Amino acid sequence: MSNLKVFRVRGGQATEVPGAAVGVEVELQRLIEANMEAMLGIRFLATEYRTGHHGGRIDSLGLDENGTPVIVEYKRNRDQNVISQGLSYLWWLHDHHHEFESLTREKLGDQAAGEIDWSAPRIVCVAGAFTRHDTVAVEMIGHRIDLVTYRVFEDVLTLQLIASAGDARTSPRGGTSGSVRAASVAPKSVQQYLDKSPEELKALYADLDELLLSHQDVRKEPQLHYIAYRRINNVATVRLQPRNRLLVVNLKLDPDTVELHDGFSRDMRGVGVLGIRGGVEVRIGSQEDLARATELIQRSIDAG
Repeated sequence: MSNLKVFRVRGGQATEVPGAAVGVEVELQRLIEANMEAMLGIRFLATEYRTGHHGGRIDSLGLDENGTPVIVEYKRNRDQNVISQGLSYLWWLHDHHHEFESLTREKLGDQAAGEIDWSAPRIVCVAGAFTRHDTVAVEMIGHRIDLVTYRVFEDVLTLQLIASAGDARTSPRGGTSGSVRAASVAPKSVQQYLDKSPEELKALYADLDELLLSHQDVRKEPQLHYIAYRRINNVATVRLQPRNRLLVVNLKLDPDTVELHDGFSRDMRGVGVLGIRGGVEVRIGSQEDLARATELIQRSIDAG
């Protein structure tokens, strides 16, 4: 079971609230599916999705903040088969790009379907507990797998990311099985922008990167156009503008809770940005800007 403890404090006295598992597995699944974007940063697509001749049904299908297809599997308690089940369905997903794209188009529209990133589909396993062998196994498997434990404390549900592994990217963003693309110049990646940046911008990014990764459970996941930093959800995305000598950072914050300043921060609600929907954008061009943004970055990490 999770080592997370919850206490009710009244009159200076702390009383532990005992944690428990859900009564039945489907209760956990329905709760998360109804709140998937808030809880996991994943837009819900389908439940109990049949995989045809492959056999079986995927608990949940979704699309994450970075446009990556996600398979979510649930277990009420500890179950050694949850990872192998997810891997089996991942094999199906690799062979059914068109089917997944059609589902995405139906549920989320043409834009979301056109922005699917097939380079590294994810598996998220949610269970009451995992063994140490499970956490070691995901490091060795070579696919993107998150292990998330849950506990119920009266009317509070907690989710805790205990292992996340597999950052290998295998194909270009948006690539589909059997598709033929017209010859064109590939867009520059965020790494290419970083490589060609002035030295002072590289140094500024290195300081920002160190700040974000100083939190033990924050992971760095480079995408094509930006670098994502996440816990269970993305907490920050970083784009580079070498010509303007700027780092453009999107944070998972409610704009109504932030004092916005022209040229430094802005409300991103209603603006189509992959990685973090809505939130606050901060433009960092100096060490002074980074210091000014530090509190906002910390708030975003705490909220993730």
